[in-house]
Amino acid sequence: MKQHLGALALLVADYDEAIAWYTRALGFELIEDTDMGGGKRWVLLAPPGSHETRLLLAKASGDEQASRIGNQTGGRVFLLLHTDDFQRDWQRMRAQGVHFREEPRHESYGTVAVFEDLYGNGWDLLELKR
Repeated sequence: MKQHLGALALLVADYDEAIAWYTRALGFELIEDTDMGGGKRWVLLAPPGSHETRLLLAKASGDEQASRIGNQTGGRVFLLLHTDDFQRDWQRMRAQGVHFREEPRHESYGTVAVFEDLYGNGWDLLELKR
């Protein structure tokens, strides 16, 4: 049996601003943007070269969901973006205005730095040691 995570839902305030940020700042590809009616859309994004896991942008509905935008994990790092070239992606992301909470660290498992998306969710940019 083979399984994989198909998509992870990320609460956003606005579909279009989130699409613009993730495609510009992180270089993600827009995979699908389908109108579901009633103001809902099915929006899937993926990092360059990714073939399985997608990011599903979910526009917050109601005050409770809206209160979670930017803090879906209580302040912990939410997602880990793996790369095959940390230096290249770190420099490109910084040039696009991505806010890094720290300078790159060299750990036993690889090179990592925590950054924030447009809403403040914490992400790791991570190149694992080979």
